[in-house]
Amino acid sequence: MTAISNSGLVLCAGRTVTRQEVEDFLYAEADILDHWDYDSWLALFEDGARYEIPTTDYRPGWSPHRTGSFVDDDWDLLRARVKRLKSRKAHAENPHSRTHRLVSNVRLSESDTEDSFRVAASFVVHRARDGHFDAYVGWYDHLLVPTEDGLRFRLRRSILGHESLAAGARLSFIL
Repeated sequence: MTAISNSGLVLCAGRTVTRQEVEDFLYAEADILDHWDYDSWLALFEDGARYEIPTTDYRPGWSPHRTGSFVDDDWDLLRARVKRLKSRKAHAENPHSRTHRLVSNVRLSESDTEDSFRVAASFVVHRARDGHFDAYVGWYDHLLVPTEDGLRFRLRRSILGHESLAAGARLSFIL
């Protein structure tokens, strides 16, 4: 098990990770995504990682694999998603949407393994496309791993706070 202190520190895999380090990691990821730099984004994952967006009826503790997901990518599907989004074949994102991400309320907690820890954070993603402006609101439930090269995602889960998505709303970009 990882160890969490009251001061926003986590001891994981023999290394102390601060909340500030995690916040900087999440802010850098938001900037990478807003600039559509998917190679840099994929480099933030460890090999074998997952990317998930459960459906809007998801509740904590439910398995998105059993209850349904908008996105349920294993490592191979995640790499294929990045490859497709970088190509002209991603018609729903050609040209790219304009996005702006806000990340807040970052909290660290223990995980079930000694080499990872959980991160929860709130998000708002503003998206402009085809004359429409949408806001996607929710929270992140990530599993992070400290490595020699910095923090990496083992699991990146985006949970929408919406009761449902508006007609015409698309998740053709990374949430």
